[in-house]
Amino acid sequence: MPIIVNLDVMLARRKMRSKELAERIGITEQNVSLLKSGKVRGVRFDTLARICEVLRCQPGDILEYRPDGAEEPQRLAG
Repeated sequence: MPIIVNLDVMLARRKMRSKELAERIGITEQNVSLLKSGKVRGVRFDTLARICEVLRCQPGDILEYRPDGAEEPQRLAG
């Protein structure tokens, strides 16, 4: 699928655990885990808005479009 979920990256940047995010946005830890792994078919806009509010980020910080077959971008360490 060409949509990549970078929720784990934003959680790490904010030094927040999945459990805390789940509690603060009102979904289960299991659903946060599924979201992080990209094993969901969709996400409600209100859930996305709550995630962005808690993590102080934009939707584009969490979701990325990468056409099938495109190389993974190089990430800088640190």
